[in-house]
Amino acid sequence: MEDKRLVELEIRYTQQQELLQELSDVLYQQGRVIDALRTELDQLKRKLDAEPGLVDARHQERPPHY
Repeated sequence: MEDKRLVELEIRYTQQQELLQELSDVLYQQGRVIDALRTELDQLKRKLDAEPGLVDARHQERPPHY
């Protein structure tokens, strides 16, 4: 009976280790995506700051035919 319990615990431990590795991989990939998005956002902010003549999306002018 004790051997069966020990085997069950070893199986659970192995499954948890595999799950932990999968979660770690997902977290690493998400971190890379977040870093890439931050870089892109910073580039867009610099571009907007460098070009003051860009149209502000919140300020839409009516077309002349109105």
